Amino acid sequence: MGTPLGDFLRLKRDSTQPEQLGLPEHGRRRSPGLRRSDVATRAGVSVEYLTRIEQGRDRHPSVAVLHALCDALALTPAEREHVRYLAKLSGDECTGHLGREPARRDVRASVRETLRLLEPGVAVVTNRLGDLLAWTPAYEALTAGTGLLDGDGPNLTRYVFTDPRARSFFPDWDEVADEQVFDLWLGPKAENAEWLAAELAPAAGPEFTRRLNRHRVPERGVLRLGHPDAGDLRLRREFLELPSDSQLLLVLLPDDEATSQALARLGERTGRGRLRAIS
Repeated sequence: MGTPLGDFLRLKRDSTQPEQLGLPEHGRRRSPGLRRSDVATRAGVSVEYLTRIEQGRDRHPSVAVLHALCDALALTPAEREHVRYLAKLSGDECTGHLGREPARRDVRASVRETLRLLEPGVAVVTNRLGDLLAWTPAYEALTAGTGLLDGDGPNLTRYVFTDPRARSFFPDWDEVADEQVFDLWLGPKAENAEWLAAELAPAAGPEFTRRLNRHRVPERGVLRLGHPDAGDLRLRREFLELPSDSQLLLVLLPDDEATSQALARLGERTGRGRLRAIS
C-alpha cells in the first residue's frame, strides 16, 4: 500500500521531463518522465531505497533524504512544504493519528474583532476543509446571488463541486477546484478530510476524485470572479494563518480599478451590515 508522500514523489517524477533538469535523453522510455535511476543519482540514494519510499515501504525517510529528493526533482518552495507535510502524514499513518485537533468551527472573539476592524473590506475566516465560519458584510455582498452562503453550514469545497453556479462564479473553475482539493491534505486531522471526501465523492463525481490524489500544488494567483450583478472582478488574496485554531483569515483586495469601483458599488447597495459568524 502506498503513502501520500510516495504517491507525490512518483507523480512528480513521472511529470518531469529530463530536459527540464538538463539531463540527456536515453532513448525510448516505457513510462513518461524521469527514470528512478535519474532521481536516485541526483539525490545520492540508491534506486532500491527510492523505490521503497515511492511504494510506501519506507515511511520515515530522514530530513536529509527529503531535502535531497526535493533538490533532485527541482521542487518549488510550495512543493517542498507539501513534501514536509506529506512526510509527517505518511509517517503518522503507522500510529493512526496526526497529532492535530479536529477542525474547529468556532471563531475566537479576537478573530471576530479583527474582522470588524477590516470592514468595509472583503474578508472571511475559513478552515482547510472549506468551511466558511465568519465573514464581513462586504464578503456577503460579494457572494450574494451565487448560492455560496446558502444554508446553515456553508462550505466552499462542497459548493465548488456540487453547485452548478460555481462554474459561473469562478471563471477559472479548474484552478479553484484544484486549490480546494489540495487544501484537504492540509486539514487538521486526516479523518476530517477523509470524511469530507467520502461525503463529496458520490455527489461531485470524477471531477473531485481524480484531483484528490493528484497532489497538484496550486499557485493561487489573482482570483477571477464572475459576479451576477457586478460582472468580471479580479481580486488578490492575502492569507493570515491562525495555526492555533487550524483556520485562515482571507482578505480579498481589488486587483484593478474596475474591481475597486465595482466593490464600492456593491457596498453602497447593501449598506453597512453586521458581521456574520456561524458559531
